[in-house]
Amino acid sequence: MLPMIRKSCTTVVILVGILSANRVPPRAVAAEKTVPAPVWLDTALTFHASFDHGPDADFGKGDRRLFTAPSLNDRKDGRPGLPETGAVSVIKGHGRFGDALQFHRTAADVVFFQVQQNLLYSNANWNGSVSFWLKLDPNKDLPPGYCDPLFITPRTFNDGALWVDFNDKSPRHFRHGAIPDRKIWDPNLQDFDKIPEAERPLVTVTQPPFSAENWTHIVIAFTDFNTGKPNGVSRLYINGVAVGSVPNREQTYTWNVAEATAVMGISYIGLFDELSFFNRELTPAEVQELYELPDGVSGVK
Repeated sequence: MLPMIRKSCTTVVILVGILSANRVPPRAVAAEKTVPAPVWLDTALTFHASFDHGPDADFGKGDRRLFTAPSLNDRKDGRPGLPETGAVSVIKGHGRFGDALQFHRTAADVVFFQVQQNLLYSNANWNGSVSFWLKLDPNKDLPPGYCDPLFITPRTFNDGALWVDFNDKSPRHFRHGAIPDRKIWDPNLQDFDKIPEAERPLVTVTQPPFSAENWTHIVIAFTDFNTGKPNGVSRLYINGVAVGSVPNREQTYTWNVAEATAVMGISYIGLFDELSFFNRELTPAEVQELYELPDGVSGVK
């Protein structure tokens, strides 16, 4: 998952669970219709960053500040604010709604939010959802190698981590990893390439609908994590449609939540907007409602 690690373990395309379709429909223009505020939003939402008022989040149960660190391995040394290098900025009027973060070029430094109290981690019966929007043409805009638009963990890609990425092949595939503690899913600490495909907790979309002209909505919705049973599921939605899942695994994440971060834009070039966390798994109908909000979460919160 991390660029420095992936040099020694090239990930292959994986399908864990059955995708409803390899092709995902692009964003429908008809979603601009008037939609009433969902009744569930007020109680489920725990964090929201619209980037319409700067880099910090509009709403959060925990720290709302955006941080920059010198590298992925130095997140503990993060400081509030955007990178001084200008690699990432808030761009006015070019968001899915209002403004957005723009990742202009790849850089060693990383930007992130603190997870503590924002994603509401629990060491027992943990459920939640993550929502955000991306705009890019991955086959034209991204540099060679893996790219991680969102990466949530206190550790690394294969040890207690939730993430999405674009792989390093052409055309680019879009993947979601729901990777429990390594001692749970890979107790023998095997070389990643030697682990059977069915044992890797990933789901892959081979023909994702990203483009430089249209915004693409992503939701990760997970349930029954940290139960100690093989019943954890993480579902991936694109543009309101369920496209696959990492199903029926023991999803144990023993986090030091004070060290957990939500890093955005690792090796990413493009636009990123409307990051939201929820305190439970959203239903398919709720994901569709979220996708169709005419003014986004900020328009109703």
